Amino acid sequence: MIPLKDENPISTTPIVVYILIAINLAVFVHQLTLGEQIEDFFQLYAVIPKELTASFEGNPPNQSVPEMVTLVSSQFLHGGWMHIGFNMLYLSIFGNNIEDSLGHSKFLLFYLTCGILASLTHWFFDMQSLIPTLGASGAIAGVMGAYVLKYPKARILTLIPLGIIFTTIRIPAIFFLGFWFLQQAISSFASLGLTNVTEDGIAYWAHSGGFIFGVIIGPMMGLFRDRIK
Repeated sequence: MIPLKDENPISTTPIVVYILIAINLAVFVHQLTLGEQIEDFFQLYAVIPKELTASFEGNPPNQSVPEMVTLVSSQFLHGGWMHIGFNMLYLSIFGNNIEDSLGHSKFLLFYLTCGILASLTHWFFDMQSLIPTLGASGAIAGVMGAYVLKYPKARILTLIPLGIIFTTIRIPAIFFLGFWFLQQAISSFASLGLTNVTEDGIAYWAHSGGFIFGVIIGPMMGLFRDRIK
């Protein structure tokens, strides 16, 4: 299932969402210029759980970018066209309403916090991994968690592949995002005892953690409070 848009109007311009998309695209374009140096770039700016563990223990790796900083910088890295394409699609569909609800500043704080906590969730379940983890998925999962809490009945226009035929249907957010979270949760538990980054290269615990923290933090930051716009 691929979301195309939601039927959920907003009353403000989602400036932060636009800026986040622009930064992610700019970083991705930069990545395309790196050639064989891309792995070094990921080693420096992505989260590497074992190095994060060493930092927490007071033995940070000797590198120009502190591992704690990668909890934020990793949110703007992507592993390929599909990775960034789907992430930015989901951010554009679900992020604008949460920014509209929280306001620009709170939304940015909410987004980055969910991304950090998503990475820490992945780290918790695989503290000695040397595999770089990166992408905006954890932060966007937090946005999706807040969205389903605030707008469970909002309709999501969804593209459904039926063999070689594609059709569209409108699905309430509670079902679309609930099914998405169920998939992530099942895959998260299935990855226990493995590397927690599955063969398809997805850190499912980051997705599950981001979604859950979005559900928790959203109301704490005023998701259900009326605000002056």
